[in-house]
Amino acid sequence: MQLSKKIYFLSDFHLGAPNADESRVREKKVVAFLDEIKKDAATVFIVGDLFDFWYEYKRVVPKGYVRILGKMAELADAGIDIHFFVGNHDMWMKNYFQTELNTAVYFEPKAFTFNNKQFLIGHGDGLGPGDKGYKFIKKVFRNPISTWLFGILPPNIGMGLADYFSRKSRAKTGHTDEVFLGEENEWLVVYCKEVLQKTPYDYFIFGHRHLPLQIQLNPQSTYINLGDWIKYFTYAVFDGVSVSLHYYKN
Repeated sequence: MQLSKKIYFLSDFHLGAPNADESRVREKKVVAFLDEIKKDAATVFIVGDLFDFWYEYKRVVPKGYVRILGKMAELADAGIDIHFFVGNHDMWMKNYFQTELNTAVYFEPKAFTFNNKQFLIGHGDGLGPGDKGYKFIKKVFRNPISTWLFGILPPNIGMGLADYFSRKSRAKTGHTDEVFLGEENEWLVVYCKEVLQKTPYDYFIFGHRHLPLQIQLNPQSTYINLGDWIKYFTYAVFDGVSVSLHYYKN
């Protein structure tokens, strides 16, 4: 990293929810933020659930999102590395981001090294103990046969079904994401501590939880959850020395 450059991390925009009008307000806010950081960003990590639902048809792109997709392409064209981690709401990615936006796409957590600091980065869904029902559903949805079967539905039907189940998911979740459950009950914290028994990392950076968190796991290792861009508008920055969590106030 150049001394004047930074690495930015943000996640959980859930664009498309709860409706087009409210989503567009958030989308414009994310785009404004990305526009502000392009002057000093070396790399931008978008750590999952950019969309509330996404499916890549062979010749059809889901309607909307032109502002965020255009801004990502602009940053990539300017030489800023863009990394995208697939979340549980936009897991049906194929190659559109890679070919059109020059963006790296990851389906599982991945390790990175920046300025001799070790990072493990991922969306966070399905990690740690518990949530066995979701882990089973994730395997079913990620199965190529399931992806193909959904793809043969007409887009109007497929996207309508996805929108219905997405709303059901949010209704079921309620406000539990807003409550810190304690380290022993936070599945991602438990997961990070288990990983540390085998591999040392300086930083674990995840999304999915929708709650901004920064927890010191041991003297050398920190867990950061990025919150969301629905309620908190939070992001993290690595300045070459350390990672800090911030609130966007625009």
